[in-house]
Amino acid sequence: MAEPLSLARSELILGGQKSGKSRRAELLARAWLEGGGGRQAVLVATAQPWDAEMQARIARHQADRAARVPGMRTVEEPLALAQAIQDHSQPDSLLVVDCLTLWLTNWLMPMHLGDESSSVSNQPPALASIEAIALLLEAIVAAPGPLVLVGNEIGLGVIPMGAEVRAFVDALGLLNQQVAQRCERVTLMAAGLPLTLKAAD
Repeated sequence: MAEPLSLARSELILGGQKSGKSRRAELLARAWLEGGGGRQAVLVATAQPWDAEMQARIARHQADRAARVPGMRTVEEPLALAQAIQDHSQPDSLLVVDCLTLWLTNWLMPMHLGDESSSVSNQPPALASIEAIALLLEAIVAAPGPLVLVGNEIGLGVIPMGAEVRAFVDALGLLNQQVAQRCERVTLMAAGLPLTLKAAD
């Protein structure tokens, strides 16, 4: 990293595919754990293994993460992210949410989750996601411990042809803006290097 690693109360890490987003989050978690004093780190994973490629990707990430941050435990939560933050955030526990993009995908494209999404909300996916986002934003502000959120920046390329994809890009861009407003620090990753978009006071 080009800058000294420091921890904000809350940080949003954005970037493209393989930009170094998750690696920065892991480095922050490792630095937190090395501070001692009974500290803990928890990864809230939102990915779902809906096909063979995704299953392999998740397994690879799990192995890499275990090697880089052996003290961090993982909980899986594809939908109820606000509740997961409320359940696991403590003053001595750093939470890493990886990632917001897949979490929003789970809400807006619930076919990936089979029948699970129908048990969470009887609303149409778009309406249910609005409620879930509102709860998430409240949880970010109220979290008693440090919080690191990882998400994709996918709005920098060509405008997608399909209406559904355009709607998702719009929804993710708005989510990123809302989360950024509530985080003390916002970092954009490119080629493994961090660019501070919003600095903690």
